[in-house]
Amino acid sequence: MTARLAHVAPWGTEIVDGGARFRLWAPAQDTISVLSEDGTNIPMTKTDDGWFEGATDAVPVGDGYQFVLADGMRVPDPAARAQVGDVHGPSRLVDPKAYEWRNAGWKGRPWEEAVLYELHTGTFSPDGTFDGIAADLDRIADAGVTAIELMPVAQFGGTRGWGYDGVLHYAPHAAYGGPEGLKHLVDEAHARGLMVLLDVVYNHFGPDGNYLHLYAPDFFDTGRHTPWGPAIAFDRAPVRQFFVHNVLYWLEEFRFDGLRFDAIDHIKDPSDEEILAEMARKVRAALPDRHIHLILEDCDNTTRLLKFDKENHPRLFDAEWNDDWHHAMHATLTNEDTGYYQDYADAPVRRLAKTMAQGHDYQGEPSAFRGLHKYGEPSAHLPPTAFIDFLQNHDQTGNRAQGDRITTLASPEAVEAALALLLLSPHIPLLYMGDEYGEQRPFMFFTDFTGDLAKAVRKGRNLEFATNKSFADASAKGLVPDPNAIETFAASKLAPETNARTALIKRLIATRFAHVVPRLAQIGGNAGKIMHMSDKAFTVRWTYPAGDALQLTANLLDTPAPWPTETRGLAFFTHPGDLDPTQGILPPWSVIAETIDRE
Repeated sequence: MTARLAHVAPWGTEIVDGGARFRLWAPAQDTISVLSEDGTNIPMTKTDDGWFEGATDAVPVGDGYQFVLADGMRVPDPAARAQVGDVHGPSRLVDPKAYEWRNAGWKGRPWEEAVLYELHTGTFSPDGTFDGIAADLDRIADAGVTAIELMPVAQFGGTRGWGYDGVLHYAPHAAYGGPEGLKHLVDEAHARGLMVLLDVVYNHFGPDGNYLHLYAPDFFDTGRHTPWGPAIAFDRAPVRQFFVHNVLYWLEEFRFDGLRFDAIDHIKDPSDEEILAEMARKVRAALPDRHIHLILEDCDNTTRLLKFDKENHPRLFDAEWNDDWHHAMHATLTNEDTGYYQDYADAPVRRLAKTMAQGHDYQGEPSAFRGLHKYGEPSAHLPPTAFIDFLQNHDQTGNRAQGDRITTLASPEAVEAALALLLLSPHIPLLYMGDEYGEQRPFMFFTDFTGDLAKAVRKGRNLEFATNKSFADASAKGLVPDPNAIETFAASKLAPETNARTALIKRLIATRFAHVVPRLAQIGGNAGKIMHMSDKAFTVRWTYPAGDALQLTANLLDTPAPWPTETRGLAFFTHPGDLDPTQGILPPWSVIAETIDRE
């Protein structure tokens, strides 16, 4: 089945009979024109509420164009589908229907089948492009992964960066392969049964290449700031349209299977219906025949956007990243107690067990890291699949001074026990690129800024670590890598291999699909319960509606632990042929997965 797809939005361009239509919201300007690649200047008509529009055949598909402000300043189209080059130059007119989809019949996969794999386009493959990812999809699929999650790809300043400083939200980065390369990647993934999700950033614009303030200062809320720049005024209709249509654009025109919404705790909207709820509602209405998955990152542990019907289908969002699981697990594996890990260091294994049974650890308790401020909301009422757990991700590696991976901070046995808990619980697991073979190369913070901005980023990075006890020594000795150095980016490239860790990952995922996934569609809230708990060992059981259950037991000590256990339906044991778990002794760093029939 083939198809040619286009999303029509109020911002940007649309291919029409006789040329293209251009539209821009510029309430601070009296005149706006479109400048073609050959120098033709086409005046636009000012309509109501600050909108300018016009149609012309002077810009052929594939050519560059810019908007010209009243003072002669040339700016890119903030809703361009592509750039000719960098964020400061011309946008490129794209015919979205030019790409012919080969797998247009793909409807996606249900959420309970998700085994996520987060990756960064620029460092995943040697050439750092969408095509580079596509060429390695067979390896990822063979490991058992069912969904790749791309870090943001919207065009940002320079050619190297994590993507969270994007300024052209509709334009896949030219350095990665532009819209054509991205569509090809999604198509190839679907051909292999892989879902593709995209990380989107709606809480700020990056510092390099954002020109909106010149012609639409009302796009921003000057009374509020985020850690990364001015806040966005979501209560203004054109701004709201820009982002709501961006969500639909990625899902319709690029056929993504879902989106991850970055740092929603910095998205504030005073409207009667908050912007995030409207986005999710319109997605559910527009694409009812596809499996679309919407994910939240929320450092405040709120649950207001996670609502489900009687059949466990999401009304708005499917799930959210579970930082509490990561932080408790990391503190368990490394004994780190600085930064946010101080909130978990008192009893990391107990806190880990709580997250497995209830979702969040912090559900309204005071946080030492946050100055004893209480945060979080009750979460046990949510289905386990509403939580996405991870042993590491881009933040938890790259926000360390030297980008250390967990493989360099904990023993192999400890990491493998953690992977077993990650992949065999009824929560949704997320692997970070390289987890499937135990990558030890770092993933560092890198940018491609120049001049004063580059100096400011370099200085800020050092100051950040100078006040963190774990990394102050590295900062004082000048060992924090320069984010703008090409060497920092190059050192973060993957070096894939196939080894015993790969075999373990495949075995764990196969066990998940045999014993966990078949019952996840029905599992509801309040399903988890801590059955046994000691200092470093626990048993958690999740009961399904029919009365049968899944049970995980773990010893997260480097010595054997006595344990009152009656192993019944053994599905997985990390130490086959080792100590017999039925004798009440748990080997060091061991995990037992059991299926329990209805009693």
